[in-house]
This record gives sequence, structure tokens and C-alpha cells, in this order.
Amino acid sequence: IVSPLLRTMQTAVGVFGGGNYTDGASASPLMVEGAGNSGRQPISSLNCPPFLAVEACREHLGVHPCDKRSSITKYRTLFPAIDFSLIENDEDVLWEPDVRETNESVALRGMKFFDWLWTREEKEIAIVSHSGFLYHTLNMYGKECHPTIAEELGKHFANCELRSMVLVDRSNLGSDASKYNFAGKIPTGLDMPSDVADEKEAEEASKN
Repeated sequence: IVSPLLRTMQTAVGVFGGGNYTDGASASPLMVEGAGNSGRQPISSLNCPPFLAVEACREHLGVHPCDKRSSITKYRTLFPAIDFSLIENDEDVLWEPDVRETNESVALRGMKFFDWLWTREEKEIAIVSHSGFLYHTLNMYGKECHPTIAEELGKHFANCELRSMVLVDRSNLGSDASKYNFAGKIPTGLDMPSDVADEKEAEEASKN
């Protein structure tokens, strides 16, 4: 899931995309050559996870031109294999030149984005978003967590920093008191994708 701004889409395809795209390949390119004056080679979508552009995880809206997106028509030519079907308007109607979105509004938008994540069937989702959006969202999300967890959640992201989180539905733990659906504790098990963790645990069990 990627914010539909040029910099986040370039990051997403650079991290999760395939190798260099070649003409005649069976799959569409994730990114065409030189997209956004990047000077980069085209990137293939072959053997890659699906990419879905979502407006809700954009950076602060308004005032700053760097946070205004181009038209979806243009983006579809630059990133042919990204799915833009959830974006309703071709032009950017959310960005206003004279009104900057408040921090509280960003956080509330982020909480609605997390609620939407719960509707997805996938269990492991990579989100390529923005430091400001993630900072304000996770600070609100961590309000009911243990202070140690809240402190970790509330740290600013460095450029292209990758963090792993497990979202827990408290109703499955016998309590639905939290508004933020986070259990406030570190999950047990290895900190790696579930299929890799399962293999590691099986290897450890076979040694014992």
C-alpha cells in the first residue's frame, strides 16, 4: 500500500519491485524508465506483490507544493502496474494552497486508515507512507499502550526507515475497551515474516 505521491511510489517500487524491466516481458513495468526525472532504469513487476495506491496515507495536506500529487492519468503512465482504482479523483482535490492540515486531522485520518487496514484480507502488508503522517498517527495509536511501547511508536521515522508492527485486535483478547485496537505489549515470537519464522522454529525444534 503506497501513498500516491511521486517520492513514495518511487521508494515502494525500488524496495519491493523486481529487477530491471526488459521490453517484451510478460508483466507490465512497475515504473517506466526515468520516471519523475529519476534517471533510473525501468523496474519490473514480475514476481512482485500487488501495489495499491491509497490517498488516506498521504503526508500533511496543503500549502507545501511537495505534498501535492500529480494527476492519476499521468501516474498511470509512469507506474503502469500500480493499482490506482481506489482513488476517486484524477486531479488532487485534497490539497489546498492556503490551508495546511492540522496535526490532529492527520492523526484522525491515520486512525481511519488503520480501521480500513482491518478490512483487508492480507495478513502482512507493507505501507510506504510519510514521516509526518506516521508520526502523528502512531502517537495517537499508542495513547493506550504501555509507556515503553508508546515511546517506540512515537519516534520520528528516518528517510526510508523500515519498521515492523503487529496490530492486535483487543476484542480477540477478551477486551474491547481500547479505541486503538492495540494490545500494548510486544508480541512473542521471532521478528521476521511468519513463513520465515515458522521455518526457523521448525529448525530449532528439530535440534532439540
